[in-house]
Amino acid sequence: MTDFAVHPETIKAAVASALGDKALRLTVQFGEVTVVVRAADYLAAATLLRDAPGCKFEQLIDLCGVDYSEYHGGGADAGRYCVVSHLLSISLNQRVRLKVFATDDDVPVVMSLCGTWDSANWFEREAFDLFGIVFEGHNDLRRILTDYGFIGHPFRKDFPTTGHVEMRYDAEAKRVIYQGVTIEPREITPRIVREDNYGGRH
Repeated sequence: MTDFAVHPETIKAAVASALGDKALRLTVQFGEVTVVVRAADYLAAATLLRDAPGCKFEQLIDLCGVDYSEYHGGGADAGRYCVVSHLLSISLNQRVRLKVFATDDDVPVVMSLCGTWDSANWFEREAFDLFGIVFEGHNDLRRILTDYGFIGHPFRKDFPTTGHVEMRYDAEAKRVIYQGVTIEPREITPRIVREDNYGGRH
């Protein structure tokens, strides 16, 4: 292992060499390297980043979903949902961020990285649970944070802040039940205090 961090431009060059035309966009910002690949190249690109001599990103240290909604963080041609992975090379002391956009906004699907890095398992389940991103090839894609009966994906930008359903214990049924949200929306108006001695001693 090296004693110092590799310069970002060196990492960028190594990633460019390993991925070739699979790298759709490759940037350095704030000292960090980010590579964007097409959904069709995602699994192959991840494998190359793990195995290529100049890369050797042996560890997937984080994976999350992003809902860019109308922001278009990946450019005008990018989809709404993105999967962002952070890779670490222990042997070369370097990092890279790998991004892929799902091609279908209605049913976002990308390949699973579980076969490339075991740590992808729970990360992908979380992204599925919170964003509804489906990871093709994942052998146990279940919700991991919300309840089994939960409706929707709470990190989507269009998910209501009050949710769709609420759960409570029903004493008659002797079980937990789900029902539609009954929270009444209301406007919170700051209290205006007009009393002369409000909060003072009497």
